Amino acid sequence: MNERFNKKIKQVLFLIFLLVLVMTSLYELYDYLPGMLGAITLYILSRENYFQLIYRKKWKKGGAAMVFVCYYTLLLGLPIYLAVTLVAPKINSLLSHPDQVLAVVKSAIALIEQKAGFSITSENSIDKAVEKVSAMIPSLFNSTAILVANLAIMLFLLYYMLYSATNMEKLLFKIIPLKEENTKLLASETKTTIKANAIGIPLIALIQGVTAAVGYFIFGIKDVLLWGFLSGVFSILPLVGSMAVWVPLCIYLFATGNTGMAIGLTLYSAIVTSNIDYFARLSIMKKMGDVHPVITMIGIIVGLGLFGFIGLIFGPLMVNYIIVLFGIYMNEFVEKNDAVIEALNTKVTDAPVTPLN
Repeated sequence: MNERFNKKIKQVLFLIFLLVLVMTSLYELYDYLPGMLGAITLYILSRENYFQLIYRKKWKKGGAAMVFVCYYTLLLGLPIYLAVTLVAPKINSLLSHPDQVLAVVKSAIALIEQKAGFSITSENSIDKAVEKVSAMIPSLFNSTAILVANLAIMLFLLYYMLYSATNMEKLLFKIIPLKEENTKLLASETKTTIKANAIGIPLIALIQGVTAAVGYFIFGIKDVLLWGFLSGVFSILPLVGSMAVWVPLCIYLFATGNTGMAIGLTLYSAIVTSNIDYFARLSIMKKMGDVHPVITMIGIIVGLGLFGFIGLIFGPLMVNYIIVLFGIYMNEFVEKNDAVIEALNTKVTDAPVTPLN
């Protein structure tokens, strides 16, 4: 009895020590966590096609993994190239001529105050706000090194995750302390949620960016590609979305005396652009993974705060895990409930099968 008790104590102490080491390592690697999570995302998106090449086409592991690394390098390089070529010149212009931007902002606010009949803000607060924004911009450039490092880590890890895919998945199935059907359920939910968000969110951003760009072109906004690109990027954010772009543009049109164009762009953006976003989310996200919009919204808010941009994918996954793990807990540790077991078994039937050697 004492020997068994001592063995349990040693086991608990060993696990605590292991957990401390893991947490310490993750703390030191926090800035590079997006790269590691990104590698997991790309692995899940690639694993089925990778196994097709390995087991059916008889490709070598290294060559097949390198094909995916090159593919994602090109795919991820496109939005980065657009950001550099479209946004960077405007930021440089803003830093070079802040007085012109400040004059436009003050003119727009003065027009709004005149129409509204009351004061919105003071001139001093406007100057301070512009100074804060100008001070934040250089920090964005300073984070470029971390971004490049995360991309390099993501592609590096992706290569070795694909190369060792079979052994890695078998090991994960062994170390997860759950019943086999519940382990498969976790794998299935992870795969479904990550695919839905990793493919669905960029697709929604592309649709809304193109729709917004059409409106900007119709109503005479300059630099249509820039504002369309920014509208697509901001559409990812919950609640605010592309309003962060088209509302200031509409105000700018009002401030510069283009009242007709401003009214037209406001109506187009509020009716067409916003509704395109709503219907795209409902149709695409439901088709790709039947992810509830509430889970997506809450998950994005949580994920952005924890993981940065990659939290758009892993935030909804965390929220979905809470629901799934509750069902697993009921199945593993609480008296069996037919309804819970039936729901779990329904999902397990769609779970992926670990590939064989």
